[in-house]
Amino acid sequence: MYRLPIVSILALTVLVSSGCDPRGATELSAPDASTPLVVATRNSATTWYLDQDEQPAGPEHDLVAAFARERGWEVDWRLMDSTSEVLEALESGQVHLAAAGLTHLPERDAQLAPGLVHSQVVQQVVCHREDRPLPRKPGELADVDLRVTADSSYVETLEAMAATQPSITFQADDRRSTEVLLTQVALRKQECTIADSNIVRVLRRHWPHLEVAIDVGPGQQTGWYAPKNQAAIAQQSRDWRESEAGQQAFEHMQERYYDYIGKFDFVDLRALNRRLDKRLPRYQKEFVQAAEQTGMPADLLAAMAYQESHWDPEAVSPTGVRGLMMLTRSTAESLGVENRLDPVESIHGGARYLADRHELLPEDIPEPDRTYLALASYNIGRAHLLDARKLARQLGKNPDSWADMREVLPLKADKRYYPQTKYGYARGYEPVHYVQRIRNYRDVIGPAFD
Repeated sequence: MYRLPIVSILALTVLVSSGCDPRGATELSAPDASTPLVVATRNSATTWYLDQDEQPAGPEHDLVAAFARERGWEVDWRLMDSTSEVLEALESGQVHLAAAGLTHLPERDAQLAPGLVHSQVVQQVVCHREDRPLPRKPGELADVDLRVTADSSYVETLEAMAATQPSITFQADDRRSTEVLLTQVALRKQECTIADSNIVRVLRRHWPHLEVAIDVGPGQQTGWYAPKNQAAIAQQSRDWRESEAGQQAFEHMQERYYDYIGKFDFVDLRALNRRLDKRLPRYQKEFVQAAEQTGMPADLLAAMAYQESHWDPEAVSPTGVRGLMMLTRSTAESLGVENRLDPVESIHGGARYLADRHELLPEDIPEPDRTYLALASYNIGRAHLLDARKLARQLGKNPDSWADMREVLPLKADKRYYPQTKYGYARGYEPVHYVQRIRNYRDVIGPAFD
């Protein structure tokens, strides 16, 4: 889960602890068993960050870690505040590699050694949705206050647009990252900015009033770069990306950070962000206490409760499940919950039930897959989950992998498959959507528990 960063403090901490002067040119020897791979990155949701356990995570982190691990290399991360600093570290030879969401551009390809490509993105003009009328085509950007991060691919895009439409003006900000500029737009301290579509996709969940006004130009590729004198590492990364190990690492990265993010729903996310302030504080202490008693993370429990009831303690479904955690009568009785509409009883009962689903799964299932399977069991029932796990084995899928199980679970509603299972038909697509939405909500809710 992404934690909104305090970039400058974190970058300073890492650079000082590594003993590196970010401004001094360095000639690096090739990485080996005793010499780490030195990698420049930025602190953001689409690159590198600390997760809820204060462990390094992020799409770029995971790919670099997998690439280095296969070669027996340690990684020395150098966190930079801006794209400008990342490019400077590359050009001065301070790092072996930059994994910072850099767009592959002809000018950069001429000056640097392009490494693997991992994403296809579209640049998007992003404004506040309540600032009307919004620009809807490039010609309408003439009177827009545009600010983009300096030395980014967005500067090149705007310069090209301004060459044919001189009325378009913009400012290149050498202090603020794209994520910070998007936040400024959301807070209405900046009119518009430009960002890659993957960054917008992640940040809009935190700031639902961000609106994509224009898709700018064709799609572009983002990936890694190395200095010219480290071209061998760039080539190794490209070769690795095409290997089976590289494909698996890429698929794992996609599943962990992007695949669960559904289509943007302004009404849903606006309601969630409002309820974070109005409803969550009433129950936050109980989620924390339930987490301490069961070992299930507090933000996960809060996300479950939001998916179940939108934190409405009196919620009742047409099927008779009730309360903040929407417990059935029989489940409540088995948990000793006397009043399902009592939010304290409901939270602690739901937490115990999820912990029980988690405990019943094999201990060797890695996280976070074990937690996702426990959530699916909470939603569809353990019997149907066991059916789906057995079916996964029959189909040559991994029953311990959520990426595989989210493909198999819907087959419990497919007449070609469910007659073969012990417990028969079930709406197997529901736990897939259930887990997806909880993961999405948890990303937004998580910072409230920091």
